[in-house]
Formats: sequence, C-alpha cells, structure tokens
Amino acid sequence: MGHSGNLQLKVVNGDAGYVLEDVPHLTDYIPDLPTYPNPLQFNAAYSVVKQYFVNVDDTVSQKIVVHKDSPRGTHFRRAGPRQKVYFVSDEVHACIVTCGGLCPGLNTVIREIVCGLYHMYGVSKILGIDGGYRGFYSKNTINLTPKVVNDIHKRGGTILGTSRGGHDTSKIVDSIQDRGINQVYIIGGDGTQKGAAVIYEEIRQRGLKVAVAGIPKTIDNDIPVIDKSFGFDTAVEEAQRAINAAHVEAESIENGIGVVKLMGRYCGFIAMYATLGSRDVDCCLIPESPFYLEGEGGLYEFIEKRLKENGHMVIVIAEGAGQDLLAESLQSMNQQDASGNKLLQDVGLWISHKIKDHFARLHKMAINLKYIDPTYMIRAIPSNASDNVYCTLLAQSAVHGAVAGYTGFTVGPVNGRHAYIPFNRINERQNQVVITDRMWARVLSSTNQPSFLSANELAKFKREKPSCPVLVSVYSVLKFLGSQIDISDKSKNKAFIYEQSEE
Repeated sequence: MGHSGNLQLKVVNGDAGYVLEDVPHLTDYIPDLPTYPNPLQFNAAYSVVKQYFVNVDDTVSQKIVVHKDSPRGTHFRRAGPRQKVYFVSDEVHACIVTCGGLCPGLNTVIREIVCGLYHMYGVSKILGIDGGYRGFYSKNTINLTPKVVNDIHKRGGTILGTSRGGHDTSKIVDSIQDRGINQVYIIGGDGTQKGAAVIYEEIRQRGLKVAVAGIPKTIDNDIPVIDKSFGFDTAVEEAQRAINAAHVEAESIENGIGVVKLMGRYCGFIAMYATLGSRDVDCCLIPESPFYLEGEGGLYEFIEKRLKENGHMVIVIAEGAGQDLLAESLQSMNQQDASGNKLLQDVGLWISHKIKDHFARLHKMAINLKYIDPTYMIRAIPSNASDNVYCTLLAQSAVHGAVAGYTGFTVGPVNGRHAYIPFNRINERQNQVVITDRMWARVLSSTNQPSFLSANELAKFKREKPSCPVLVSVYSVLKFLGSQIDISDKSKNKAFIYEQSEE
C-alpha cells in the first residue's frame, strides 16, 4: 500500500481501486509515543463481548451499491475501541464544548462522552467549556462527572451553553495548553468543525499531545458523508405536530390554508421528510427546487386548483426556499450571522402575505390562512429514543477514537457503520436534497404538486416535448437541471419513478 498526502489529507491506496481516506494520528507528529493496554478488556460490562476491539485494518466503504467490475472506492477508518491506547486514565484531562444553534440531543452527547470516559476508561478530569468557543478564554469552566450529567438527556438545549463565532485559534489553544487539556471534544455544525480543524492544525504545529475529536451537529442534516445528523429524527417527528395543527386549522374552515415554515437554510431535508411522514401536505417548497408565484403553472394557480378540489390545503416551506423571489426587498442579502450563515428574511411570513394579497386582489375566493412557525419549539426539545441511541454511539465512538490517539477527525455513521472521517471531507461541501433522486420524486408523488418551472423554461420545453404529456412538469424541471433520466408514467395521479443512483 502506498501513502500520500499532507496535513490536510492522509490517503492510503490499495488493490482494486481501494482508497482509504484516513484520519490523522498523534504519532504522525509525535513519534515514539508509548502505548498502553486498553482497560476495556477488564471492564465487567464488556466481559461478554466476543471481540473487544476493532481490527486495526477495519474500514467502512462509502459506496455500497456497486457493479461487479466497480473499483472498491473510498473508505474511512472504522470507529470503535482499539487494543492499544495512547493515554492512561490518570493523565487524561478532557474538555467538551458545544457551539452554534441548539439541536435535540446535545445534552445526550455531552452525557455519553462524560459517562464513556468515566466508565469505560476511568477518566475523572472532564471540563465543560461554558458558552461555545469563546468560553475557552473568557468564562469559567464546569466540572463534569457522571452524577452532574445523569439526567441532562431529559432536557433540551445544552447545559454548557452555546454561542456563534468567538473563534480565536491562538487564545483557544493557549487555554488548552495552560489548563493541561489533552482531549478536546467539539460538538457543532460545519462552521464549528472548520474551527475544530484549525484548532487541530495549531495543536499539531505546537507539537502538543492533544486529541481533537468532532461530533457533527446540524438539525438540517446538511453535513456530507455521514448518513444523517443527530437531532434530525426528533426534528422531523416534532414537525409533524405543527403540520397536523396546520391541517386541522385548514380543514376546519372554508378555503383554509395552513402554512408551516420548517428549518432548512440551504437544504430541505426536514421539510421533505416531514412532508412524506405527514401525508397531509399539498405542497412542499425547499431551497434546492426553485418555484414561482404568478401565471400558468405557478404557486397561486396551484393553490386555487387545490382549494377548489379539496376546500383546504397545507403548504410546508423550508426557511431557505424562495430567497431569490424576495431578494429585491431583502436589505440583508449579503449579511451573515456570527457563524458565517447567510441571514434570511422570514420566507414563511412573506409567502403568507403574498398569498393573502393575491386572493384579496382577485376577489375570486375568500381564503383563510394560518401561519405556523415551530422553529424554536423544534430546536429546544429533548431528543427522542432513536436519537438518544444514536447520540450514545456518536459519543462513545469519539471517545474510543481520541483515547486510541486519533485526532483531527469527526465521527458519524457511513452506510450504518460508524467511522472516523477527516475534517476536510466534512467541511468541503454541504449535503443537499438532490431533486433528481427518487426521494424528491416520492414527495412530488405524495403531494401531486407541480414543479413550478419558469415560463421561459416552459417555452423551451414546448419545443422539445417528451412522449408522455402527463410528465410535462416533472420532466421539464429535470431537463432544466440537465439530467439524463428515464421517466415512466405509473398512474393517473402523476406518480412516477425514475432510475438514478441515490448518492
């Protein structure tokens, strides 16, 4: 096997197109570190386990749908306990920090890092950094023990507090060095993980024996490579309550319209899955799929049609959808919050006002619109059972990795198996809904909404009609995106499938 790469990339190439995108290790820059037997082999809870430790060569494949002649492709190092560790229990001084917006499951991750370090590795010195990155140099720390964190998973938010921004690399690493911290657990989204990567680089430059482990947090599910982010299941589940309320309101009055705004600054995963889970939604609008309001094939026309058919309707809109439509009135178009996220105007309020004004102007039909924004209710609740289990696995995987000397990594499931992923792979792009994948097709099939292609694209499409007129709207939006996809009509209600690999 051949090695290549620099600080950013550590790649191992093998036979048949095998590529391991490995994570850094303390021994990459501190040679001859002593190793110790893993104390898990003496742990009563693990005494029944057939194989305590992950094999040193175990890796997880990123692509699992392959042809017989496909190259083996990209792999990541499998997470889990190693036979040899690079820290003894008494010398470990760990810290945990939470950054960015709230998300269900934060407290569970904190709890399980503390309990994992304490119960599995006998670590008793664990600090909580108060209030995000700036807490390293501007606030007091919190001593964390299993007793302190025992019930925190039952509460929403984070007991450590959080903030956006405040990332001063040299001050943070100075604080880590001064306090004698040698394991840093950083819980946060893509901006936070970028910050973690810079902290790791500075620690490496200084030659410190400090392991930096990231736990990716984004309620929007917009972090790439990993299967999904913690808190997402809880968010989708809680979003159902808002959609149900909107449906009850709309159904109970003539020409009732329920509009629900859900989280999703750059991606529509919560809106998409909540729509599919609910089955009460008539129209789902997400950032990845443009729409327009006026004229033939527009949103207003669809609303009128659906109200005439059913007497009521529910619209789910992600917070980042339709931003191009309100860009002219948006003064803060290029402004950002402290985390570097684009500041968005409230598209839910805007679209509610536009719908009301449109139908009031036409005098065609009186509508009754109710707008629900459950954003902060969803963010602030404790995680559900499946997310609690997931948070436990994430936390324990991070602990196993740090104790084994891995650093500069983030942890998460890749095709159902937890793996250690280099920071650069998490930070290089955002995960988004691919509207040429089958999952978005399922949404359109469920809601029977049009694709809202523009008039120009419609004119262009009319010059190149497909053989099946029923699929005009779907085909044209895919044509607009330059996709070469086979589409076939499957039913009178415009349900359809098309073959496209779901990355």
